[in-house]
Amino acid sequence: MDTTEVRRVLDAVWRIDSARITASLVRWTRDLDLAEELAQEALITALEQWPVSGIPTKPGAWLQTVAKRRAIDELRRRRRLERKLDELGRDTPTHTEFEEPDVDDITDDVLRLVFTACHPVLSTDKRVALTLRVLGGLTTAEIARAFLVPEPTMAQRISRAKKTLTREHVRFEVPAASDLAPRLSSVLEVVYLIFNEGYAATSGEEWIRTDLCSEALRLGRMIAELAPTEPEVHGLVALLELQASRTRARTGPDGEPVLLLDQDRTRWDRLLIRRGLTALDRALTLTDTPGPYTLQAAIAACHARATTPDDTDWHRIAHLYATLARVHPSPVVELNRAVAVSMADGPAPALDLVDRLRDEPALARYHLLPSVRGDLLTKLGRHTEAHREFTRAAELTRNARERALLERRARAAAAHAEHPHPE
Repeated sequence: MDTTEVRRVLDAVWRIDSARITASLVRWTRDLDLAEELAQEALITALEQWPVSGIPTKPGAWLQTVAKRRAIDELRRRRRLERKLDELGRDTPTHTEFEEPDVDDITDDVLRLVFTACHPVLSTDKRVALTLRVLGGLTTAEIARAFLVPEPTMAQRISRAKKTLTREHVRFEVPAASDLAPRLSSVLEVVYLIFNEGYAATSGEEWIRTDLCSEALRLGRMIAELAPTEPEVHGLVALLELQASRTRARTGPDGEPVLLLDQDRTRWDRLLIRRGLTALDRALTLTDTPGPYTLQAAIAACHARATTPDDTDWHRIAHLYATLARVHPSPVVELNRAVAVSMADGPAPALDLVDRLRDEPALARYHLLPSVRGDLLTKLGRHTEAHREFTRAAELTRNARERALLERRARAAAAHAEHPHPE
């Protein structure tokens, strides 16, 4: 079998099943570093064997079984956890048939892994980064991009987090209800960032990674069941449901990005919109002071309720972003607020807001800053400057689809600059 095809299948399987495989290995070994190593070894074994033997019928189960057998070998070699080793030995088949694990066990394992990686012994940034790595299947580079930090910094952060969990003998469990609060904010941020990476991938050939969006939605819904009285849990679920409702309309026939104002809104998923609005209502009934996820869900709801772009209540969206900026100050929030202001009040005041962000260190290599600025300059008729901004944005993004879109916009701006239309 062609090695390229094997790699393609493995990549798809790994994106879907890596969290489940790693979570089950952590349950067996109680060692996150070891679990990741074993999962990677199973991946290497597949790369060696599948081109010869063919791709198995259940590739995810194949990887999990191979990793589990390697776990037994490693535990045996280290001469530790002998009682656990005996249990593993009794439960592990010695024949070559690969069976799918129980679905309920998978769900429990993944949820335990979320809360283990978000244990209070870790700082918030380490909790989020580690969980993205072991649960979301993201590479260190992708996580660094999400946090707007250098890749070596993120690699060190993840490594230290795993060592801390091992040193502190953190238990692999879902905490009791009374212990949820210290970990919940980090868990929600993890789910949010996983969804964002799927919704607009930072790198690669595809703009949307539906596997990550689906995983984030699944986790958000599970956590809402676990913490039904927490408003921000429902706020986050509302946000994800509403954002996910646009997925089918966000790409064209060839996978190219379709921006919000150009989307065919008849392709928006009405079921997800209803679910999102219901979750938003639930969040708002639980609090008088909406948090950042609930406020973002309220913004998404404004779009969901508008049947056309012209029907959108942009003044309300701008107001909600201003509130969000007070509750959760962030240069990215300010950038989004500028977009809303441009739609509500015109490009000139919005450009003033964007220009205040040009010296923000966190946005120095954030491609959406020059992209938004290019859009505003285009609306103001300053096409030469817009061309420079779109070119800069294209250079900064690592997603092939997004780069192609920005390059097209740069060429269009250059054409307008060279042959301006008469007023």
